[in-house]
Amino acid sequence: MSSSDPNKLISKADKLTKLSLTRWSADWKSATLLYEQAANGFRVSKDYEKAKLAFEKASKGQEMLASPWDAAKHMESAAALAKELRNWTEVIDFYRRASELYMQCDRPQPASDSLAKAARALEDALPDDAVQLYTDACVILEDDGKEQMAFDLFRAAASVYVKLEKFTDAATFLLRLGLAADKCNARNSQCKAYLSAIIVYLYAHDLKQAEKCYNDCSQIDAFLRSDQNRCASKLLSAYTEGDVEEIKRVAQSSTISNLDNVIIKLARKLPTGDVAELKEEAAKGEEEALDENDLT
Repeated sequence: MSSSDPNKLISKADKLTKLSLTRWSADWKSATLLYEQAANGFRVSKDYEKAKLAFEKASKGQEMLASPWDAAKHMESAAALAKELRNWTEVIDFYRRASELYMQCDRPQPASDSLAKAARALEDALPDDAVQLYTDACVILEDDGKEQMAFDLFRAAASVYVKLEKFTDAATFLLRLGLAADKCNARNSQCKAYLSAIIVYLYAHDLKQAEKCYNDCSQIDAFLRSDQNRCASKLLSAYTEGDVEEIKRVAQSSTISNLDNVIIKLARKLPTGDVAELKEEAAKGEEEALDENDLT
């Protein structure tokens, strides 16, 4: 074997980290360099399993050398290789560990990015885990006062929920995006998020919740005076009037065309279900509300 053989490098590094009668302290500096060389060698030769293990050891070495930033970088490399191997549990574990290491460096942005990378890798294989990772990534940025950096993560989580047909959860994330945008004075993103949430409720055939969402969001001045508010108002009016053609016309409007693709696709499928039935339910709800307020 040549001195550059990654298997030989790993073996040599392992010996440097083990105590014996002749070695009373581990030489992590030399060992870590060898682990890094071995990891790159295995990766070049596309031996991803061994490369992954070598990057894990290199990460451990950097931790022992009190360098959490480099340890995090190696852990991300191990996670990327776990993704290639479709080992989803390790993808989660390694990216989460990388995130923790970045936080040790007081670097919330790359810590959040690590979780987002894991989430993107898992969207198809483990969508529920992906949503949790997106959520945790958002929380890191929110805690750091960097809500604006989380906008795309909120959208991504909402998109996964739509694919899972968990429409209430999708709308909840869009409303969280609206709140984050409000804190950043990002009015356009805020208003788009609120309109998107209303569309999601309508697609889920929940007119009552869509109207409640509209009324709640309209308490916010920025939304009340927006094009997105006018669009939502037209949509809801068409629903309460049972006007299918008007619903379809509004769904083709430029205001909706400027939303995220996943929301546009939902809007273009409106109306779902029986609009006449929705109209009757809405009317019934109004009657019940009137009865409750009747003091005679």
